This record gives sequence, C-alpha cells and structure tokens, in this order.
Amino acid sequence: MSHTCSLQSSFATLKAKRHTHSHQGCARFLATVLLLAFCATGARAQTNQAKPKPEEVTEAYLREHYTKFEYRIPMRDGVRLFTSVFAPKDESQPWPILLTRTPYSLKPYSEDRYPDPGGPLKHYAKEKFIFVLQDVRGRNGSEGEFVHMRPHKEMKSGPRDIDESTDTYDTIDWLVKNVPNNNGKVGMIGISYPGFYTAAGMIDSHPALKCASPQAPIADRFIGDDFHHNGAFYLPHAFGFFSGFGQKLDEPTREQPKPFDYKTPDGYEFYLKLGPLANADKLYFKGKIEFWNDLMEHDTYDEFWQARNLRPHLKNIKSAVMTVGGWYDAEDLFGPLQIYHEVERNNPGIFNVLVIGPWFHGGWSRGDGDKLGNVDFHAKTAEFYRENIELPFLKHFLKDDPKFDLPEAYVFETGTAQWRRYESWPPKNAREKTLYCHANGKLSFDPPVKGTSPFDEYISDPAKPVPFIPNIAIGMTREHMLDDQRFASSRPDVLVYQTDLLEEDVTMAGPITARLQVSTSGTDSDWVVKLIDVYSGDYPNPDPNPAGVQMGGYQQLVRGEAFRGKFRNSFSKPEPFEPGKMTKVEYVLPDAYHTFRRGHRIMVQVQSSWFPLVDRNPQTFCDIYHAREEDFQKATQRVYHSPQAGSNIRVQVLAPEK
Repeated sequence: MSHTCSLQSSFATLKAKRHTHSHQGCARFLATVLLLAFCATGARAQTNQAKPKPEEVTEAYLREHYTKFEYRIPMRDGVRLFTSVFAPKDESQPWPILLTRTPYSLKPYSEDRYPDPGGPLKHYAKEKFIFVLQDVRGRNGSEGEFVHMRPHKEMKSGPRDIDESTDTYDTIDWLVKNVPNNNGKVGMIGISYPGFYTAAGMIDSHPALKCASPQAPIADRFIGDDFHHNGAFYLPHAFGFFSGFGQKLDEPTREQPKPFDYKTPDGYEFYLKLGPLANADKLYFKGKIEFWNDLMEHDTYDEFWQARNLRPHLKNIKSAVMTVGGWYDAEDLFGPLQIYHEVERNNPGIFNVLVIGPWFHGGWSRGDGDKLGNVDFHAKTAEFYRENIELPFLKHFLKDDPKFDLPEAYVFETGTAQWRRYESWPPKNAREKTLYCHANGKLSFDPPVKGTSPFDEYISDPAKPVPFIPNIAIGMTREHMLDDQRFASSRPDVLVYQTDLLEEDVTMAGPITARLQVSTSGTDSDWVVKLIDVYSGDYPNPDPNPAGVQMGGYQQLVRGEAFRGKFRNSFSKPEPFEPGKMTKVEYVLPDAYHTFRRGHRIMVQVQSSWFPLVDRNPQTFCDIYHAREEDFQKATQRVYHSPQAGSNIRVQVLAPEK
C-alpha cells in the first residue's frame, strides 16, 4: 500500500488510460410533415441547442487523468506520515505540488480506489497540479501521537523536537526530491483544521513553499475559535464534534466513527435535560473521549490553552499568504482575521492578502454562495472566489501566470451585496463612532443626557435560557449568524435598543467593541451583544416564497458574540462579580463589513444566555465545567446608560472617499 523508494521507475512505467465517451441522441416525430418544415425545424434545433457543459471532475475523470500513489513519508524523528499523491498523466511539462494536511482521513486507502473528489481536487483537477493529501501525525494512516493543535516549539535542539512546522518542512522536502515531474514549487491549502495545519506549516517555511492559503484556520481555541468565544463554551459545537472525531478506532483506515444518537431533533431540549456539563461524560462519553476531558479540566486560559495559541509564532514566513474566511462562519471567523494581522505584522515584505466573503464555514469551497438562510447575496460568490481569486493566486505563485491582480483585502460588503478591494483592512477611511444605549430602547450616535432612567433590567433564569435560533435544530446551525432576531426581541430577558429610521446608508467595516456598564445580583454572568439590521417594513419577500417568509421588518443578525463575565479582567484569573455593584464589561466582537441601508434601523440586543449555542452560566461564581445543580440561580441583570455610566457599542464607520 505504500512506497518509500524507486519512485522514478514507478512513474516512468505508467501509461495513460483512455476512456471513450459515447454520445446518444434521438428524435421522434409523431406525424409525417413536409420536408421543408422538417428542415426548418432541424435548423432551429441546431441554432437553439445549448452549449455542452464542461466535463465534471468525478472519480472517473480522476482515474483517466491522474495516477494515485500512496507513500509513508519519513519525518526527522523516524515517524512516517501516510500520504496520497495524485499525479497528472500528462508529462508534457513539470507541474507544481498542491499540499493539504488533514486529521480527517484520506479514505479510501488503496491505490486502486479513488475518492469522490472534493475541494481542490474537484475544482482544479483540470488545471493540472500534483495534488498531495496527508494524514497528520497520529491520525488514521499515519504513525506517531496525535495532539490537538500541537503547540509550536520556538526552539528546537534536535530531531526529537517536532511540531507541525517541522512535519510540513520534512514533507515538502521529501516531495520535491522524490516525486517526478514536479517543478520545485509547492503550495499549501486547507480549510478549518487543515487551515490550522496550513498556517502552522508556513512558519519557518521550506524554500520550495511558494504560497499558502490558510482558510478558516484555528488560531486560539479559548479566545475566539471553535469551542470557546471569550471563555464562553460553545456547547453543541464541541459536543457534536468530539462525539464523532474524538472516538478511538481500532482500524482507523477502515472504520468510520459512529454518529451520536441524540434521540431528539431538538437541541434546546437535549442540552437542557443534560443539566450540568459534568453529566456529558457521566451519561454519554464515559471517559472514552479524551479531549472532552481535557476541555473540562481547563476552564481558564491556562498554560494548556496558551501553548495552543498560534498567533505569537507566525514568523519567518517566506511564502505568499492568502488567508480566507467567511463573515458568517460560526466556527472560525476570529482565526482568519487574527492570522492575517499577525502575518502582516511579523513578516514585512511578503505578499499577504485577506479574503472574506458572505459564507458559512468553508462555504467558498462548496456550493454557489448565492444565499444563506433567508438572506440573498444576488451572485454566485463562491464561484467568483474560486475563479477570480483562489485560482489566480495558485497559478501565479506556482505556475508563474502573469494574470494576477489581487489587492491587500478582497472583501464582500453585505447589505449591498458586492465585492470591494482595499489597500488595507480595516479600510483606511474607517472612523470610529459610538452607538449609545438610551432609555426607552433608543439607540443613537448621540450620547445620553441627564434626566432619563439610569438603567434597564431583566431577570436571567438558567432554567429558561434565551434560544439562539427561532426554530428547532440539534446543533449549531450555519444560518444562526444571520437569522431573524424578532423571536428574541419579544423576550422579557432580552434588552432591545434601536435607532430611528436611517436617513442615509451607514457602512461598518472592521471590529466592533462592546462597552457595557452592568451589574448582576449573582456572582457571575454571561453577556451577549448582538448587532442587528432591521429591514424596512416593505422589504420584498423572496419570489418564489414556498416557506412564506416575511422579510418586512426582518431583524438580520450582523454580528453576535458572547462574553463570560468572570473573565472581564483576565482570561487566566477569573473574578466574581460583587452583587449589585456596577462593573465594566468590555470586549471585541469579530469584524463585520455591512451596510445598513437608508430606511432600515440599527438594533442592538443585550442578553445573558444564548442557548444551547453557549452553555448555561450558573450565575454563581464557580468552575462551570464542574458546577452542581444547586449552583444554577436566577439573577437580576442591569445595563446602565446614564451620562456618567453609559453602555455603548463602538464601530468602524466608513467615511466618504475624497
């Protein structure tokens, strides 16, 4: 099943297999017609005949045009990593290598069996790269120990000091020396966890690595990616992911993880009945999901999480970099933004571009990207990205294609639904403005004045947390990042502030900072801030509209983010609230790029639960991962908006170009 030598002869003896294609056509006539009419009809049929669609990249296409090889590539410490190579049968010229490293398996494991192509194989097989897929250390077909987000080692004293950057370096070194007919240039690409491996592989990069594209990469799993957002635990995402991925398989190259049986389609019901988080292992995992136990033992930003923060290590990168993300990526929007900025700061002079479109997690690689949920983007944004951004990037740096014109930031403006090009991100003409919360649910760029009520309050009950979506779902949905928030506006435990009708468009581009002055009758609390676009009352419905969606007054979530209050001064050293004492809670929400149109309103919602997207805060200061039933208590929450102690949202608003 694997080879480690004699590669030249293996490739040289291969001959391309040709598949023949047959085309069938028939015409039936129900009556005898005049010869002249027949000819005229035939002429019209030929004139109106649709152009044939280009041949789709399928398993059969791969078999015809590529030869699959499997190797175990030795690393510097002797561990061998399982690697699949798809080499073009066309040897008229040398081809570049396009590498993806993954923990998600290279099934099917056999040189005789080809996969149903996805990702780069599906999109770019006709462009003729040498596609290389590799199981990372300790996963599936590869030897060694698997470590989640393996910490990077700045100092390495010998061959035993390995990390993902050394495994990438050793892999590239072996490939360019051993795979025939390569042109000596390597690109890396990967989405989500493979995006992390791409980002880690750029560090101290091999000279042959000419370009890298970390896409939806994980940067820091406690502060903003995947399972934690500002210390708040993203429960259904972590539970759903590790119930499958965390399983240990006896034969990982042959077995599939068994899907978890929730016994209900209702995630709100399932996780509420789960009770305290400790019950997940007690009732379901039973000690078999190792990393779940790691999660439960590290409830603060301790050395375990700090070591897995990739941001400080993004140095000595020599390749061109294109970091890609989605404005509606519920898992990893923090990562792309942070990695782009760190690469920019630490590696002056390299080509470094940020691309963000209106996509869910990985949505640029599959589907059309023309809509998400009830929101229409009026264009096939994913197709545009692949044809006009990603492929030109790969062809320029790997094939010396001169047709190349990418800006520093290529970003999609939601609200107006159009691509924009900028020389920096955020744009240079972005100016900070403050949206102030006022009494009576008012939101304004003007600060509050004396004589109004100093605060609003609500009761937060962990037994009846605020849902994060207006419908039934078992897990974290793609659509929740822009779902209609009208269901939440009617809850008594959600505060709502909104502007008057906008007289002009307002475009926000960049990070959003929530600055709350709050108090709680408990000793801990979560704070959720949502920025919302309230559509005009006469906004048109979809056509056709089989679901009967009413878009007039739609409250589209633009950006929402949770913060666990006990971390307000330090993620490493949590502190309780003093009951009833006003306290500042300030945190940064991920960037947005959205235009609130004239006739719309800007809305801000504030709440203390977002369930089950975020696990329930007991509202009693404790280690929440080991909380008891009696720790969960109701709390009275206050949000202050007086002139002396005002709660506000700071946004970056684009000034008119001069």
